[in-house]
Amino acid sequence: MTDGRKSMLYSEFLQLWASAVRLVDTRDWEGCLSTLEQITQPTARTLFNMSSAHLALGRPDLARNALDLALVKDEHLAVGFFQRSTVMILLERLEEALSDCIWAQKHMRGNSVIDYKQLGLRFKLYSWQVLYNAAVVYSRMGQWDQALEVLETVSKERTEGKGPNVERAMGNVKKGEVLAPLLIPEGVVFRPNKREVDQLKERDFLGKAKVIHSMIPNDDFGGFEPLRLQKPGFYEPKGQGAPDSRYMRVKAPHMSRGAGQLTVPGGAIVFLFGEEDRDGMTSVIYDGQRGLVPVSVLEPVDVRSTKGKRDNRIPNGIPLPPELQPPTRPQVTPTPIPPPRAGRSEPSPPPYTTAPSSPLPEPDSTENQLQDSVLSSEAASEAASVQVKVHFLQTLSVQVPRDSTHQELKESVARALGQAPTNIGLRWRSHGSRVLLPLDQDCGSPLLQLEESGKVHLWCQKEDPLQNRTILYQMVALYDYTAQGPEDLEFSEGDTIDILGEVNEEWLEGHTGGNVGIFPGCFAYRENTKILQNTQL
Repeated sequence: MTDGRKSMLYSEFLQLWASAVRLVDTRDWEGCLSTLEQITQPTARTLFNMSSAHLALGRPDLARNALDLALVKDEHLAVGFFQRSTVMILLERLEEALSDCIWAQKHMRGNSVIDYKQLGLRFKLYSWQVLYNAAVVYSRMGQWDQALEVLETVSKERTEGKGPNVERAMGNVKKGEVLAPLLIPEGVVFRPNKREVDQLKERDFLGKAKVIHSMIPNDDFGGFEPLRLQKPGFYEPKGQGAPDSRYMRVKAPHMSRGAGQLTVPGGAIVFLFGEEDRDGMTSVIYDGQRGLVPVSVLEPVDVRSTKGKRDNRIPNGIPLPPELQPPTRPQVTPTPIPPPRAGRSEPSPPPYTTAPSSPLPEPDSTENQLQDSVLSSEAASEAASVQVKVHFLQTLSVQVPRDSTHQELKESVARALGQAPTNIGLRWRSHGSRVLLPLDQDCGSPLLQLEESGKVHLWCQKEDPLQNRTILYQMVALYDYTAQGPEDLEFSEGDTIDILGEVNEEWLEGHTGGNVGIFPGCFAYRENTKILQNTQL
């Protein structure tokens, strides 16, 4: 006990818990709270009951405090995160409400429903209920498109359970009306085991002395399952610093919205398993699961290995990549197609406003001169740059120098999107038109023509990596190959690989599955020796 109070017997704890539940049935919420407060060692379930009583009395702030303590006691209680998300919505703490929805879905562990009857709670938590509360948060944030997208997922996933009309909720979102959150019904609380309550006066909890003998001496096993062996054919990731690291940090929480996607909380560390596909998603490994997350929410993280040297052998016979570092993949310059001249894009308001900072104490004359010089330099730098709003899988803003050339603009946008400059194309749209036109590569500074009020709207599209490329021949993969760097081509055993070039005697440049990269030649064999001459894609 950290508070110094006397430890309570389990029988006393059960009696207080059962008495509080009987007061809940009579709707005596104040009596329920006073009874639960007598428990010197509260559990996650009794703290959950306290939060329900506070909610019934209209005290969401006290209900949040009780739920915070409950989740400290049981950090995997999905229904606790779901209940706290509703409380956060009532308190208008929307960012924390969305985070609780993310954690509730994570702790459901991929199950569509969790029945808490065995724990004494007569309630079933469905995955679609968690998603519906997330849509409620998005509607209250004013993010109507995301709210509508989540509701469409709810309509596909919901197969059972009572709740609101999803079609009506989608109609309300389209009208710009906020939604009401889902809440566990009043009076639904955790109840103690009826058999244990009935036998409080009859059962001897201490029992008679027994001799317990373990067949395993010094048994210190504390897990739930033995260590799982690694699957053959996969390499252990190496953390050699941020530039070459395959470990990434999740900048913002991501909630799964389709098959194959992962729910990952913000700040989590994931292992980048594959390269980006055409939809801007990439395959990662998190918490023992493999799935897809958007590339835009990932950023590199420096993870350095602290373990000693390990044996570099692979028992399944798969060859290791060559010892030499792979060369840089040759750059292919596509034939430029002259697009029409660019016009001016229509302005767009900023996505959010920033609250003004608190006033600083007035400095002396010397500090004023230094501050004026800093402000003037910042103003000059800001005047020499343009805010470029790029529409890709997600919309983001980038500050780019006003006099940037087409190539410099493309490199700045590609760096912000985490893409290669050769794999993207920039488009613009004129006033009153919905047609996206490519930027003119011949003009010196395209931003000077597109700028309006210091802002430019651009649309980014992925280009065909095989445009104007020749397939020399084809090979078949002998083994699975996991990419060890951003330039590598990842494939599985049996995949057909189009060979685009022979980099050196050990490395080849190839294409498969819509991706272009280099790979060790020993991982594939040439099945057809016929050269495909002059085959342009």
